[in-house]
Formats: sequence, structure tokens, C-alpha cells
Amino acid sequence: MIKFFLMVNKQGQTRLSRYYEHVEINKRTMLEAEVIKNCLSRSKDQCSFIEYKDFKLVYRQYAALFVVVGINETENEMAVYELIHNFVEVLDKYFSRVVSETLNIMFNLDRVHIILDEMVLNGCIVETNRNRILAPLYVLDKVAES
Repeated sequence: MIKFFLMVNKQGQTRLSRYYEHVEINKRTMLEAEVIKNCLSRSKDQCSFIEYKDFKLVYRQYAALFVVVGINETENEMAVYELIHNFVEVLDKYFSRVVSETLNIMFNLDRVHIILDEMVLNGCIVETNRNRILAPLYVLDKVAES
């Protein structure tokens, strides 16, 4: 099960966070700081899976953007690793050139949350098909245009 999903820039600033288990706000801040420090301090040659406290961290770096997912011990690390890549590809398809245009994402966090909610429900991966994930956003875009 997925415990949390984070998007972080190279400066260590959280750009998106979604928790699938209750964590108090002050503990979230400490958790995010520790998780970010662990991921940012690793070299590109090191494994993208980290055992941390009572869960595992799976992360991928895309230019200046890190996507970090906290999972429990029963979740498949490779499946989550591919979920991260699929998530970035869906963002790239919707926003076009997501890695170079992180500001575009930051000004449309509602859309990013919709994409993530279409892919993950209550900490479980429910959808990976890009067209199905983006269908609700395309409907919203059509409604907004008219």
C-alpha cells in the first residue's frame, strides 16, 4: 500500500504531497524533510529504493524534479517505480514538457491532484491507462472552454 506521494524540487521544496494515511501536520513536515534529505543526498548510481523506518521509499529523478513514494513492506517496489514513470508521462502528455515546465504544474495543482487521484485510490494503484486517466480533465477543459 502507498503511504504517501511527494513531488520535490532539487532545492528540497515540496511541490506536491498526498498522504493516504493520517499523519499530523507537524510530523508531515519532519517526515518530508527527512525523506527529501535521504533522497537528495544519494547519487545517480545508487538504487532508487531506500528502507526508511517502518516503510520503503521509491523515488525517481526527472531533471530538477524528484518524485518520492512511501510504501509499506508488502508493496512491489518495481510496480511503484513504474507508477512514478507513468505519472510523469501522464503529466507530460497533459501539460506537454512537464520536466522543463514545472511552473506550469505548480500553477495547476488541482489538475495534478486529479491525475494522481485517477491513478491512486486510498493508497492502491487503480488506473494506469493514460487515456482513461486524462478523460476527466479533457471533459473539464471542454466545459471551461464553453
